[in-house]
Amino acid sequence: MQIRHLPYADPGVPDTRSGMKFLLWLARNQLAGQFKSLGWGLLHFSAVMALPFCVGFAVQAVVDGSGRRLALAGGLIVLSGLAIALGDTMLHRTAVTNWITASARVQQLLARRTALLGAALTRRVAAGEVIAVSTGDVEKIGWFVEALSRFAAAAVTVVLVCVGLTVYQPSLGVVVAVGVPLLALGALPLLPRAAGLADIQRGKAGKATELASDTVAGLRVLRGIGGEELFLSRYQRASQEVRKAAVRSAGMWSLISAIQVLLPGLLLITVVWYGVSLVRDGRISLGELVAVYSAVMLLSYPLRHFEEIAMAYSFSRPSAARAARVLSLERPSYGNEGGAQEAATEPRGDLYDPTTGLLAPSGRFTAVVCGDPDEAGRLAERLGGHAALEEHAEPVPSALLGGVALDELPLDAARSAVLVQDKDPVLLSGTLRELLDVPASGQVSAREALAAAECADVLDALSQAAVDDDPMEAPITERGRSLSGGQRQRLALARSLVTDPEVLVLDEPTSAVDSHTEARVAEGVRALRKGRTTVVFSSSPLLLDRAERVVLVHEGEVAATGTHRELVRTHARYRAVVTRETEAEQAATERAAADTPETADTNGNGNGNGSAYTSELRITFDDAYDIEETA
Repeated sequence: MQIRHLPYADPGVPDTRSGMKFLLWLARNQLAGQFKSLGWGLLHFSAVMALPFCVGFAVQAVVDGSGRRLALAGGLIVLSGLAIALGDTMLHRTAVTNWITASARVQQLLARRTALLGAALTRRVAAGEVIAVSTGDVEKIGWFVEALSRFAAAAVTVVLVCVGLTVYQPSLGVVVAVGVPLLALGALPLLPRAAGLADIQRGKAGKATELASDTVAGLRVLRGIGGEELFLSRYQRASQEVRKAAVRSAGMWSLISAIQVLLPGLLLITVVWYGVSLVRDGRISLGELVAVYSAVMLLSYPLRHFEEIAMAYSFSRPSAARAARVLSLERPSYGNEGGAQEAATEPRGDLYDPTTGLLAPSGRFTAVVCGDPDEAGRLAERLGGHAALEEHAEPVPSALLGGVALDELPLDAARSAVLVQDKDPVLLSGTLRELLDVPASGQVSAREALAAAECADVLDALSQAAVDDDPMEAPITERGRSLSGGQRQRLALARSLVTDPEVLVLDEPTSAVDSHTEARVAEGVRALRKGRTTVVFSSSPLLLDRAERVVLVHEGEVAATGTHRELVRTHARYRAVVTRETEAEQAATERAAADTPETADTNGNGNGNGSAYTSELRITFDDAYDIEETA
């Protein structure tokens, strides 16, 4: 695989049972690149380690006064130099290719998994951890995959050199053969401690990244409440903890590096001391001593790759474990055991959630009221075909569309049938035209969607920054930060309306707009979505009053169904959620309603206190809606 062939047509199915298994899976999927890197690495390291023998041969030729052998030694040194240059160049090329292709494979796998799970991904994994995996962790995983082949080449070279020295000069070769394994394994006892410190550092860095991400996302709110200093101090403390953990980790690795320098130095001293005694005794020649000395001195070069592979593994193992955890998340399926249904046509019909009993009739505008916002978010996700994704959550049945389980459909079919817009939709950077250029039925134009979402003021603001005053060509900054919360919310709603799915699920689509705009948005959505199934999660009376059907979900099940005005008058729980009624006010209302029949019978004209209280409450709500409709 070459860089020019990226991205992969199929990145494969990763082994996510553990971080180490994931790393080995990556290495196995790059065997061709690994063998190329191994071959060039063997050429490079072998040429480097051939220099001592050439130098020893040249020294002995000078001692013996042989010009022919000296010329031969010079030729061998030139050939070794050329092999070193070629091997090093190609080793670097193939190693970097392995690094980039491995990183690209991981990024492609993460992108596909994120697209598969959608917004439900953050219910299982913190947003900061996802960011850490897709950025720094990918680089560290690629580092290990790249270093693996270079380490293998270095290890093979070290073994060959030890064998060669033993054959070339047994007296000194045995000393080297015994000492080199001690050099390679000398720092081994320190590696678990170094790996543990590296894990701590990565964990603290992940938390700091998550804190920074959350702070930036909520910066507008923080400025509004004056909380910048509080969160800045929190991030400063988290940053300092990361710094201290990094210093402790670096200290351990510096100790390992020192040992990697010390032990070869001791071996070199031993070889020189013993070799000189052998030369004095006439057991070896001066050229042989120079060759062995040079070989031992140059052995520190391939031995450094032992330290590198240890560092790469220590840093990449927790990164691979995090990546494997994200990649192991699956789109849950609790319907038919046969797997995904290959539906020939897009499912149509009523939308039904078996868990709560919520029914959204086909072609109607249904509003859902939940006292718990988190419960509303989970229910909205289920209606979109994402069953329970929370960690340690019990499996729940899938929502049904026309009797077909959504999580048993192919993902594309489920998402084309049901579109869920959560309460915090994201606007991507680009122009407004690009923002609204989404897969759509073609039945709803961008102009119609913008009008229904009441985006006239947004278009006016964008036209001032647009080329030729065309708001469709106006740039939108990252996450739409140049717009207000209400403007972002309405543009996101327009984007969803353009898509025109069979079923549209909106979670608090008007929470950031004023009441007058909210009423007009509700009317626009109802008119534009006429004949299509629309489910809106909201507790706004203005929006609820325009729904054809209102459902109250309380404690995980449907508690009441009807129109908004009916439920306000007849259901205390619904009234408490919608009108923000306190418990004392709710109790007073219930007592007044209970006293109404008795007071009417006693007075004969129904003008007792309870009747007056209830009548006043009804007049208040009716007048409010009449006034709003007139406006």
